[in-house]
Amino acid sequence: MATFSQKPAEVEKKWVIIDAEGLVVGRLASIIAMRLRGKHKATFTPHVDDGDNVIVINADKVVFTGKKYSDKVYYWHTGYAGGIKERTARQIIEGRFPERVLEKAVERMVPRGPLGRRQMKNLRVYAGSNHPHEAQQPVALDVAALNKKNVRSA
Repeated sequence: MATFSQKPAEVEKKWVIIDAEGLVVGRLASIIAMRLRGKHKATFTPHVDDGDNVIVINADKVVFTGKKYSDKVYYWHTGYAGGIKERTARQIIEGRFPERVLEKAVERMVPRGPLGRRQMKNLRVYAGSNHPHEAQQPVALDVAALNKKNVRSA
C-alpha cells in the first residue's frame, strides 16, 4: 500500500463560516489555521492547498485572556532608522480595522512561504456580521461548542 498523496486537481474545498463573538483569539486562530491548511481532512497533503475557505464574522468581538487586551503589543518597522512602531491590541480592536488582530494571529500560525500565502487568501475576516459570500452557502462551524475554553464569558 502506497502513501496517499492528493493532487491539486482532486481537492474539494468547502466554505465554512465562523461567528467569532466572545471567542478567545488564540484558540480561534489555531482552529482557523488548521481549517485553512486542511489538516482536519483525512486527505491532508502538506504540499497541496487542500484547506477550506473560511469566513469569520464579528471579528471585532473577539476576546483575549488575562491582561492581553491592554498589554499585548504589536510591533512593525517603517523601514527608516528608529522607525519601530507599536500598537496595543486594545488600540487595534477599537480602531479602524479590528479584524487585523485575528488575521495576524492566523497568519502567524500558517507556514511562511508561497503555499502559506495561498492558503491565507482563503481566509475572509469581517468586523461586522455581514459578509458578501451567501452565494457560496457556507456551513456554520460552532467553535464555542468544540471546547468550553474557546469561549470567554465576561
